[in-house]
Amino acid sequence: MERMYPNLTRPIVIGRTMFRNRMFSAPMGGTDIANDGCIGPKSTAFYELRAKGGAAAVTVSELMVHPQTDGSHAYHLDESILNSLACATYTADAIRRHGAIPSLELSHSGMFAGTYMTDKTKQKSLNQWGPCDTVRADGVQVRALTKEMIEEITAAYGHVAGLAKRAGFEMLMIHAGHGWLLNQFLSPLFNHREDEYGGSLENRCRFPIEVLKAVREAVGPFFPIELRMSGAEFCEGGYDLDEGVRIAMALEPYVDIIHVSAGTYQKTFGITHPSMFTDHGRNVFLAAEIKKHVSKPVATIGGLGDPAQMEEIIASGKADIVEMARQLLADPYLPRKVVENRPEEIVKCLRCFTCMAERAATSTRRCTVNPVIGREMEGDEIQPAPVKRKVLVAGGGPGGLYAAYTAARRGHEVILCEKEDELGGILKSEQALPFKHEMYELAGTYALLARQAGVEIRLNTEVTPEYVEKEAPYALIIAAGSTPLVPPIPGLNGENVVIVNNYYKEKDKVGDDVVVFGGGLAGCECAIHLGQDLAAKYGSSEEAKKRVHLVEMRDQLAPDANVRHRPLLLAEIDKYVTVHTSYKGLEVTAEGILCEDAAGEKQLVPGHSVICALGQRSRTDVVESLMDTAPYVRVIGDAARVSTITNAVYWGYHAALDI
Repeated sequence: MERMYPNLTRPIVIGRTMFRNRMFSAPMGGTDIANDGCIGPKSTAFYELRAKGGAAAVTVSELMVHPQTDGSHAYHLDESILNSLACATYTADAIRRHGAIPSLELSHSGMFAGTYMTDKTKQKSLNQWGPCDTVRADGVQVRALTKEMIEEITAAYGHVAGLAKRAGFEMLMIHAGHGWLLNQFLSPLFNHREDEYGGSLENRCRFPIEVLKAVREAVGPFFPIELRMSGAEFCEGGYDLDEGVRIAMALEPYVDIIHVSAGTYQKTFGITHPSMFTDHGRNVFLAAEIKKHVSKPVATIGGLGDPAQMEEIIASGKADIVEMARQLLADPYLPRKVVENRPEEIVKCLRCFTCMAERAATSTRRCTVNPVIGREMEGDEIQPAPVKRKVLVAGGGPGGLYAAYTAARRGHEVILCEKEDELGGILKSEQALPFKHEMYELAGTYALLARQAGVEIRLNTEVTPEYVEKEAPYALIIAAGSTPLVPPIPGLNGENVVIVNNYYKEKDKVGDDVVVFGGGLAGCECAIHLGQDLAAKYGSSEEAKKRVHLVEMRDQLAPDANVRHRPLLLAEIDKYVTVHTSYKGLEVTAEGILCEDAAGEKQLVPGHSVICALGQRSRTDVVESLMDTAPYVRVIGDAARVSTITNAVYWGYHAALDI
């Protein structure tokens, strides 16, 4: 068989272990972590799905080696804890039985202990240990580790490594990046010690080298050890790529894979985890440079997911391995689809941070485009329905498409009707925003999967009570979506106004001086796009800020954005947009929007074009007319409640499972 991506799918041997391809599942924290640090069954199923999907290695994240100095609520491995070793063994076995190599990430949070606690206030009651006595930016006191404590932590790494091997893990990742303890010793940002563990690069590398030696002694000479490091820290006081190269060269003799990530804790979230506002693979250059100076295999990571891009990375010698995290939540079967020459079926990660925001909020996982994530134990394979039914889906947005796809996989006869001439619903509007193009593409991918599953799609077809009566389905799933909210404000129906949903069709009506009316997520993202375009046109983000204004009645922007995406969104707003919060729009004119500010004064926000982004309203009229037209009726997505793509997909999936 000729592979479309021969370099990406080629096996690699490390030590005496063969990895079936070059696509590794990077560390992602589990969810049902027991109070004593045991790996829960939901987390085991979470990691197993990446193995079933064809990844060459699956790394379980993250195990804190020394709970006495690291109070983070993460995994522990301790033979004195009942079930600790057993849970690790079951997890390693669940990964290995699908042909993937099970790996375990060994870590220590250092001065940022407690990061994974849902109740962040408890962090301040923990003992925080780091390279030096200091006070964190949030006022928490940090105490310097003594040499005796360093020796104890080093021994703990070795001890846990031995237990991990006994449990069946066949590789270990040592986390020395992202501002965690080993990185704190490597980095001049954190390490100001004056003994043999601080100062020169040789001294700053001493503790990590001692840890790597202890791990090697515990696991033996041919057991793969993967070092995760930041190629550069991208912050004032941190190390740059030149020093990252020197660190990699110093640590190379003690490891088998050098996994090059980027950034440091809290300061560089959008670099360590590239957002939709950055290029895919924005950190690959770090790995490419380090690879020039080392002989061990190098892994790269950061917003990767396009097989063509990943093939080029391997083929051109920028890296030997590509690692993915969020993309393998969006589509755990990406590696298999790549190996089997089915790239068109890959569901792309939106880089929306729903997965990470959900973990921060509820200590669970959820993915916008994959309703199975975090709920794998409920079943990650669709089972045939015992009785085959006729199913009608009204609406071709993301929820309707996923519902139809799921129902068809269960063996039902499925018809999906979309009243317009194109599928996608509200996703169609995203095609105008380059940084959200994956969201626009999602409808096309879902449609392809639905058609392959046997769904009959009828465009330009509105579902009415008469239509349902004619088709006589057993089940009707109403995914009719929502309509833009356009309040009766004078001038809002003028020729200079474009509804944000229609911007992709009416871009030519929007001039260079524009006011975005509404500071929710949709308005903010549209304003960023306009600002980016004008900054490129005029060569200055400051010029863009003079021309793009954002009006919001509330005192804050984008409260509907999740906690991970929102800070990055606001940073982009700050670059390109002039913001007017607590401004109530009174009238739209040819010169802009006349507003009332918080003091009750009238202010004109200038702009010859206006984008109306004041929200959406459920199509309750459609829902009410169809509720009694079939034996089984389910309302999903915005038709039920204006919400998120995440909910639309999740509700659609379960509506189909219930038939």
